[in-house]
Amino acid sequence: MRHAGNQSDPETDYPTMTCDDVRAALSARLDGEDPGTPPATLDAHTSTCAGCRSWLARAEQVTRLVRVQAVAVPDLTAPVLAAVAADQQAARAAAMAAVRARRQVLRVAVGVAAAAQLAIALPMLLAGLGVAVDPHTSREMASFDVALAVGFALAAYRPERAQAFVPVALVLAVCLAGTSAVDIANSTTALVHEIGHLAAVVQAGLLWALGRTTRQVDRPLAAPAVAGPG
Repeated sequence: MRHAGNQSDPETDYPTMTCDDVRAALSARLDGEDPGTPPATLDAHTSTCAGCRSWLARAEQVTRLVRVQAVAVPDLTAPVLAAVAADQQAARAAAMAAVRARRQVLRVAVGVAAAAQLAIALPMLLAGLGVAVDPHTSREMASFDVALAVGFALAAYRPERAQAFVPVALVLAVCLAGTSAVDIANSTTALVHEIGHLAAVVQAGLLWALGRTTRQVDRPLAAPAVAGPG
């Protein structure tokens, strides 16, 4: 039987392969499959064919990348969002603690102002102490001072009610400051006699600050919503 091939020696005979055939065989070898062609034949072709040699290098690189397993990265979205929410909550709590401390200082200040006003007005109202002329008018003014002092004391005790007394205190402070300025300008009174009216201005300022701070304390501390993944 006569051998038909491309070589005279049957042992060295191999079919003619195109670059596409070689690359298909090389791809099968890279995938661990039978290339259907002797490795020596494939190596001989790639050693002489620059195109197939370059293709093989790229194919080997892609194969290595595909075979490398991706490192599992845990989903940290929820813990990060929870930490941010906790930081925001802590900041809000610290700010609210500072507001409460400021309100406590204002309560003490308003209470001291009320006690001082009572200490001055009660002796004048009950015993007429310090009244030189027009005792009736002086007692009426003392009655007004006592009523105002009781309002300040109630605001210090129940700061949520301080805002209701603010209009009265502000109107009183404005009226006293205005009339004192007019009387001093007209030389009907001396500046030293009107300095006492500064207490009304200070009390009005303290009462306004107490009411404003109390509104901040009573405002609900809303917790920020944390959106989970997905």
